[in-house]
Amino acid sequence: SVALPDDSTGEYVSALKAHLAEASEHVRPSVDTIYFGGGTPALMGAKNICDILRQIKKEYNIVRNPEITVELNPESTDRKLLKSLKKAGFNRLSIGIQSAVDQELRDLGRLHDFAGAKEAVLLAREEGFENLSVDLMYGIEGQTPESFEYSIGEILKLEPEHISCYGLKVEENTPLWGRRDTAALPDDDGQADMYMLACSTLRRSGYIHYEISNFAKPGYESRHNLKDWRLEPYLGFGPSAHSDYGGRRYS
Repeated sequence: SVALPDDSTGEYVSALKAHLAEASEHVRPSVDTIYFGGGTPALMGAKNICDILRQIKKEYNIVRNPEITVELNPESTDRKLLKSLKKAGFNRLSIGIQSAVDQELRDLGRLHDFAGAKEAVLLAREEGFENLSVDLMYGIEGQTPESFEYSIGEILKLEPEHISCYGLKVEENTPLWGRRDTAALPDDDGQADMYMLACSTLRRSGYIHYEISNFAKPGYESRHNLKDWRLEPYLGFGPSAHSDYGGRRYS
């Protein structure tokens, strides 16, 4: 994960398209799910994202009614972007909200507040997206069971079709790693309690707990996520991408 210089975006997109074309010469799978993420693909701009999707449609056999997802952050989501994504064929959005508590978002270094997150969801609905997933995080610095319960409640008011709920993992070479011993991070038991709270609350609210960290309204389970759990083949493209195809796992 690096800061992308402005002048390298075009080179990256060209390389990615070349890799897509190269792989298509050797395999001709029927593609039923396409996923743009992780990270923040929207930073490349709608034109580049849609150009990559067009390349995929050109090179591969896409089935009818595929699931095509792109990850977005609230601060980089606007109406113009959403219109372009919708027109290009994206039909599922994954929005990284993480928390409904603004202080927790600031402690995470996020660039949005919860009002901005709600606005992004509203814009997505207005532009016709009917399959929304949102990210919710527990184990955040300073987070309590009460503040996490509040976040769950506020997320449920947005009525997303899918919720991904992850525990914070402090990675090396991040700002939080350097002060992990003094940061007010919930311990393992605290994280476990929050996880169980999410499981019970979301289940009561009609969400199916279909995968360790993922919850969905009936019929909205992520088809892309399920490929991993069913050991079905998939192809990955781009830096750090992994694949499971032709009986081999490779990166």
